[in-house]
Amino acid sequence: MAIEVKVPVLGESITEATLGEWLKQPGEAVAADEPIASLETDKVALEVPAPEAGVMGAHQVAVGDTVEVGAVIATIEAGSGATSAAKPAPAPAASEAKAAEPDASITLSPSVRRLVLEHGVDPSQISGSGKDGRLTKADVEQYVKSGAQQTPPLVEKGTAKGAPTPTPSPSTGSRNEERVRMTRLRQTVARRLKEAQDTAALLTTFNDVDMTAVIETRSKYKELFAKKHGVKLGFMGFFVKAACMALKDVPSVNAQIDGEEIVYHDYVDISVAVSAPNGLVVPVIRNAEAMSFADVENTIGDFGKRAKDGSLTMEDMKGGTFTISNGGVFGSLMSTPIINPPQSAVLGLHRIEDRAVVVDGEIVVRPMMYLALSYDHRLIDGREAVTFLVRIKEAIEDPARLLIDL
Repeated sequence: MAIEVKVPVLGESITEATLGEWLKQPGEAVAADEPIASLETDKVALEVPAPEAGVMGAHQVAVGDTVEVGAVIATIEAGSGATSAAKPAPAPAASEAKAAEPDASITLSPSVRRLVLEHGVDPSQISGSGKDGRLTKADVEQYVKSGAQQTPPLVEKGTAKGAPTPTPSPSTGSRNEERVRMTRLRQTVARRLKEAQDTAALLTTFNDVDMTAVIETRSKYKELFAKKHGVKLGFMGFFVKAACMALKDVPSVNAQIDGEEIVYHDYVDISVAVSAPNGLVVPVIRNAEAMSFADVENTIGDFGKRAKDGSLTMEDMKGGTFTISNGGVFGSLMSTPIINPPQSAVLGLHRIEDRAVVVDGEIVVRPMMYLALSYDHRLIDGREAVTFLVRIKEAIEDPARLLIDL
């Protein structure tokens, strides 16, 4: 008797998802609770487990289809779990084989396929480290870096005696194109960012901060901190605590507009932008104002790990009163981040670089970082935005302020 596989409950107010990938093909053996498909919602990707052990039955929907909660997407057939033998495909004609892409027989993600085509490598020669042996971008990049790919044969120099030297035709380079459907997450990100631009009166103000004191503090205490708390002391902990203090002084930056009312929060739920395989996600550090440095660093580390393995949940990203986005980890010097509605402000961090600055009338070299605060001018005045950034700057340049709440 066939067992139906249905779309599970996706989270509060989430009623549908997109089928992102089939992890099991018809005829393959599956174990109970083994992931057989990946779904993409507006915020996260999640896996659909097999309800029972058996053999994968027919797929009821295709990759890219929209499915609702409770919809049947496949069946699990009863059986010993032996994988059905696949029928051999007929050998392609010589002309067809020659024209086929090198990865025609291997399932590749769009990003991996793009790398394979870009470097002209044979994916069948690369060992995959992903789930079920699938290739990842890192696998291809490492393969290319190692120089393991085949080198085109060298053309013998010279020509037959008396023969004219051929004139090489100019190379036009590769002009390949690939059309890839946007994931549901990317569609949601695009829609929300555009809505933020259309709705809020966005403005960005900048400042810079001398990171000398924070760098020295981390260098002095990082080993003791890691030994006691089991986590590294990072830069983000300082900025989260500095933001909590600044938001207390300038409460409008931690507020939001709801119709004709302003909602002020006496707590600080900070959304931290984290890079995930399918895009940027923003899990929330709840009640950050009551957390210690160790609590903050442990929470951020957990978010980063779960973002990479796709285990973040809807609850992790629900709410948030203020956002911190660290583009510096990617090398960004300066940016104008966009707020995450219904929040009213976002703090953008950037890379640290040595710059010449004037201190006490002398030119010195200091590790400096640009800060950017984008905010909704309907709620936050320029004076308040500048004051907020100054409070952040003061706390980072003199971390003792974080201990005595100044």
